[in-house]
Amino acid sequence: MEHVSRRDAIKSTGLLAAAAAMGTWSSPARARPVRTRSVRVAHLTDLHIQPERRADSGVAACLRHVQEHKDAPELLLLGGDLIMDAFEADDARTRTQWDLFTRTFENECRIRTEPCLGNHDIWGINKSKSRTTGNEPGWGKKRAMDLLRMERPYRSFDFGGWHFVVLDSVTPQGNAYIGKLDNEQWEWLEGDLAGTRLPVAVLSHIPILAATQLVIQPNKDSKKREISDSLMMTDAPRFVETFAKHPHVKLCLSGHIHQIDRVEFQGVTYLCNGAVSGNWWKGRYKMCDEGYAMLDLHADGTFESSYVKYGWKAEE
Repeated sequence: MEHVSRRDAIKSTGLLAAAAAMGTWSSPARARPVRTRSVRVAHLTDLHIQPERRADSGVAACLRHVQEHKDAPELLLLGGDLIMDAFEADDARTRTQWDLFTRTFENECRIRTEPCLGNHDIWGINKSKSRTTGNEPGWGKKRAMDLLRMERPYRSFDFGGWHFVVLDSVTPQGNAYIGKLDNEQWEWLEGDLAGTRLPVAVLSHIPILAATQLVIQPNKDSKKREISDSLMMTDAPRFVETFAKHPHVKLCLSGHIHQIDRVEFQGVTYLCNGAVSGNWWKGRYKMCDEGYAMLDLHADGTFESSYVKYGWKAEE
């Protein structure tokens, strides 16, 4: 059955109300065109796999749930924070988490998977807590990139009639990080968008735009509300300007905030799609259950998205 978007429902309701006010109503002269689905995609983000709290079993259960749909997705997008944390972890702990991730996906995943990097996937940026110097093999993004077979932490590809852009949204800064693209990635992105006319979906870990970050971040030292540099992209205005030049950019997918969030702005829809791990494997987080998004992408650049709970029960 075709899903009806909230926007279409509102438009239909408005037309009916207008017709009732005039006392007339007639069916449209022409039938509404039938959209053609190009590809079905699942978006799984913030898996945070770890040895504790049966996290590997939870990820396995989620992967099975995704693939057991009668109408299963053809592509799996992973939104980062694939492991619990390498940012502050030593070498042994980081290896243990990646081994769990690799083994779980080798055993459970049968469809094409395209990941992006999250802040927790980057090894040793907090040098004091991770007991690293920065000179270790695999330090920073290198280990995750090697394990995920990435030549660089950002890229693009065509699939199912859409163009997918995978961004590296995490910029280390001292012992922490901010959401930002460096100049090299910006130059690449602008050239990449100019080189396609397919509808574009952008995948990042940190949200480009998120309503939750506009309304729930009070400044501790004043009555003003501020957007955290680590919770939403600091170069969001540049994204908006860039996407305005490329109207075939239709959809931006992210995670990071472990909440369901939707912003529609200037023809682009920004979706944060909860978290596979919920509250880091401790149950639901801020009214958001453990889950993932299923998306039907159409040839005309439209789409439907739904958040799917996979029934995980956290340890007490």
